[in-house]
Amino acid sequence: MKRIVVGITGASSILYAQRCLYFLHMLNIEVHLVISRTAEQVIQYELGRQGLEEIYQYAYTVYSPEDGFAPIASGSFLHDGMIVIPCSMNTVAHIAHGITSSLLHRAADVCCKEQRPLVVVPRESPLSTIHLRNLLLLSEQGICIMPPTVALYNKPETLIECVDTFIFRIFDILHIPHTLGVRWGERGTNTEEN
Repeated sequence: MKRIVVGITGASSILYAQRCLYFLHMLNIEVHLVISRTAEQVIQYELGRQGLEEIYQYAYTVYSPEDGFAPIASGSFLHDGMIVIPCSMNTVAHIAHGITSSLLHRAADVCCKEQRPLVVVPRESPLSTIHLRNLLLLSEQGICIMPPTVALYNKPETLIECVDTFIFRIFDILHIPHTLGVRWGERGTNTEEN
C-alpha cells in the first residue's frame, strides 16, 4: 500500500485538498495528514461547519501542526511523497529557506533532504518577484510546482470536474496508479473525434 503525506495550509481553494483526499482514500492510499491552524479556519469558512470532520475521515492519521515528534518529522519514516495543497506563499517561503517552524514545514523539509517526491500547489495571484524567487528555489531542489490550473481539453461542465482533472495529474506525478478521468488521446478527447 502506498503512503502519502498531505499538508493543507491556510491558502484559499480548500476544495482541491478535499477532492485530493477523497480520491486518495478511494484508492486505499495511506494518508498522513497535517493541517495548519489557519487552514482549519479556512476549511470551515469554505466548506462549512462539517468540512473539517469530512476531511479528517479521509486520513489514516491526522497530526497536530505543533507535533514535532510525529513520524512524518523524521527521515526514517518511509513514504512515497508529499502533497502541499493548497500551499500558501508563507509555506513556500518556509520550505524554500529550510525554516521548519511547524510540522508541515518539517515534513516538507524531510522530503527535500531525503530526496522524496514533493508536490506543491501554490495558491496566489498575481505572484510577486519574491514569490517567484522562492518558487524557483523549490524547483531547483527538484520540487514539483503545480499551480491549480484548469484543463479544458476534456470539456468539463462543472467546477468539480476541473478540480478532479487537476488532482489526477498530481497522482500521475507521484506515480499513484489510477484509472480516474480521461487522458488526452483517449476516447472523446481528440479533436478528430469531437
